[in-house]
Amino acid sequence: MTAAQADLAGATGEFNSSSGSPGSFVIDTPRVEDGAAIWRIARDSEVLDLNSSYSYLLWCRDFAATSVVARNAAGEPIGFVTGYVRPQRPDALVVWQVAVDDAYRGKGIAGALLDALTDRVTSGLGITRVETTVTPDNTASDHMFTAYAARRGAALDREVLFDGELFPAHGDVAHAPEVLYRIGPLTSG
Repeated sequence: MTAAQADLAGATGEFNSSSGSPGSFVIDTPRVEDGAAIWRIARDSEVLDLNSSYSYLLWCRDFAATSVVARNAAGEPIGFVTGYVRPQRPDALVVWQVAVDDAYRGKGIAGALLDALTDRVTSGLGITRVETTVTPDNTASDHMFTAYAARRGAALDREVLFDGELFPAHGDVAHAPEVLYRIGPLTSG
């Protein structure tokens, strides 16, 4: 981790939820000890492809500068965004996963996390674009990233990145295609 990435990893901020309940939440940098909670949030989302618990520990260690976590008043993770800088496009942040604990959904936390992460990486790492993938049946993510692009004054382009047949089948269930969302250039929020 470079010195600039270390500075970015230490950034925090406090935000109030739009509904006033559950009160305020803090957006912070993930720590290794958050890995198990982040894994549980991903598992309980019932939408995300669940990675191994080990991978979430590594994510909190190796990609903390390009990821964020929301914490409740007790300091417990209630949501997260994991991301990384794309090696072939160092101006692009790939958003890997976004999830919020079920008890806190619908309060604008996911959007606040995306905005806070974008503010951090655009000023600190020179990121000008965001890439992510969304399956066609995930309307919540489609709405979230469409609204995000609008807030950022950025174009949003979509194309299929990986056809469903590229993924291993789970019994009789085929994987849906992963549609690449390219958002940019970004403006401040």
